[in-house]
Amino acid sequence: MPRTLLFIVLLSCCSEIILAQDTLPKVSVTNSSNHIVISWVNPYTSLTTINIQRSYDSLRNFKTIGSVLDIHTKTNGFVDANPPQTNMYYRIFLSFEGAMYIFTKSFRPVIDTSRTIPKDFKTNVVSTFFEPSKFIYTGRENNVIISLPQAVKKKYMVKFFEENGSFLFDISRIAEPYLTLDKVNFIHAGLFSFELYEDGILLEKQRFYIPKDGRSGQGEQGKYR
Repeated sequence: MPRTLLFIVLLSCCSEIILAQDTLPKVSVTNSSNHIVISWVNPYTSLTTINIQRSYDSLRNFKTIGSVLDIHTKTNGFVDANPPQTNMYYRIFLSFEGAMYIFTKSFRPVIDTSRTIPKDFKTNVVSTFFEPSKFIYTGRENNVIISLPQAVKKKYMVKFFEENGSFLFDISRIAEPYLTLDKVNFIHAGLFSFELYEDGILLEKQRFYIPKDGRSGQGEQGKYR
């Protein structure tokens, strides 16, 4: 089933999603038919990044499992359709203009007993959420990571594109299992896409986002902008 259709089906099944969403930095985390729904109301105007993170522990080992593209949407949310456990902890990483950032408190899901869903919630989740690739993604310093454990055995190549689809560059042969591309190769911050091929066959077509310097929460500065 196509990924977009899958999330539409999941959200249709989860018709009991909460009505009273919390306002950031508070978030609502609910368990609706074993699908974890993280939702919020956004009061901020200077946000640059919203990342959803998950952990087995309430204080450490959080891993980013998704990002929101339209960060200025007032009412929004994220569906964790396949959590390893239904009692994991969730939090949101928020970065702002001027290199400021915060983490929300961590929350465990509560069973959702509501029967009402905000009118725009379904549209927002489907249109603004994407699941990061496990092969190509941005790292802690906003460089682009290519992780291909089978690179020695198989032939991989990747093409990179601007958000509007115009071609940037390609790597015709990836021979290393782990490769870091400096963000300066992408000239500017923003949304990009890629096509990853394995032995000449399209393996994945996905997007990634590179924040501006100083907006990732690490306070890094440089010429890249």
